[in-house]
Amino acid sequence: MELIDISLPIRPGMVVYPGDPTVTLERVASLAGGDVANISRLAFGVHTGTHVDAPVHFIDGAPAVEALPLDVLVGPARVLDLTSAEGLDAAAFDGVELADRVLLKTSNSALWSLDSFADDSLSLSADAARLLVDGGVRLVGIDYLSIGDEAAHGVLLAADVIPVEGLDLRAVEPGEYELICAPLKLLGSDGAPARVFLRR
Repeated sequence: MELIDISLPIRPGMVVYPGDPTVTLERVASLAGGDVANISRLAFGVHTGTHVDAPVHFIDGAPAVEALPLDVLVGPARVLDLTSAEGLDAAAFDGVELADRVLLKTSNSALWSLDSFADDSLSLSADAARLLVDGGVRLVGIDYLSIGDEAAHGVLLAADVIPVEGLDLRAVEPGEYELICAPLKLLGSDGAPARVFLRR
């Protein structure tokens, strides 16, 4: 059995979506300073690094993170090779076989080597989001910090499709895996950081 961690490490200075809070991780008590234990404090936005979106992220009054169905977050997943796509509109999925859970490996994967946010990252258009919904997709992941614009988010979240953003798919070959996605159970939150693994 092979386990592949496709989560980004949370660290100060990491790339975040423009306007989102930056990461602060600081030691507030230390053994070296005479305290009985090392204790750290962490502050960052819920859409930092590898994370899931809840419907309330774009739909006021909709369910929050704690209501996301666990049976969608764990199960068979297909990593799709879209590395040659120049955009992620519906046409990019011509001839692509969808599944309940799809992870989109695109040219975005190369952007994780950059120290600043890339404005030219690929994300779903609204018509591509509709195609995924109509194709029975229940979870869709992408290899950068946003699954799509407001319209694409709206299409996915209104259909109870779970977006998983900020995946590190650089070392992942396209194909069939088991997905384990474990977001923090943050009551009332519009998103949550997640540890995400693939197993095969």
